[in-house]
Amino acid sequence: MSQISEKNNSSYDKATRFVNDVIEKCSGDKGFAAHLRRADNPATEYQSWEILAYYGVDIEKEYQRLPFALVGAAIAKAKVTQNGKVKIGMAIARCYEDGSESSPARARIRRLLACEELSEVCRVLRSILSLVHSKTEQPIDYIMLLQQLLRFNWDRKRVQVQWAQDFYSRGTAGEEK
Repeated sequence: MSQISEKNNSSYDKATRFVNDVIEKCSGDKGFAAHLRRADNPATEYQSWEILAYYGVDIEKEYQRLPFALVGAAIAKAKVTQNGKVKIGMAIARCYEDGSESSPARARIRRLLACEELSEVCRVLRSILSLVHSKTEQPIDYIMLLQQLLRFNWDRKRVQVQWAQDFYSRGTAGEEK
């Protein structure tokens, strides 16, 4: 049991450090941001490997590389100035006027929840994150998203339940969850 909690703590620390550093460096270093923007595209992701390796990501292991690449690219593309508080499920709902009652929003969350492999989740999230960044002003909680992606292979159902709970919960439009 202590190994699992140590793994969670080190994963939490690594995710927090990565997100905070990437947000800070992307705002001041255009080259850094440009390399990270390419990280979520399989054809160009190699341009981000130096950055990922610097943060201790084992780039040979897809289950480590893909989550960090996706979140790093999302931060660089969105040009955020700080980590947000909106969880991914709520962010999807906020993209539509009817929120979680919207048919397109429900289709997107169902597609995300149907994913069984991490690589599939990262592919689906790439388009969802683009939509969220174009439709909402409030940044998402990248630290939480990265932690969930890092746990996905060994705790898939729990992560998916969290996404569904965040999507279907009835918060007001201005409320941050």
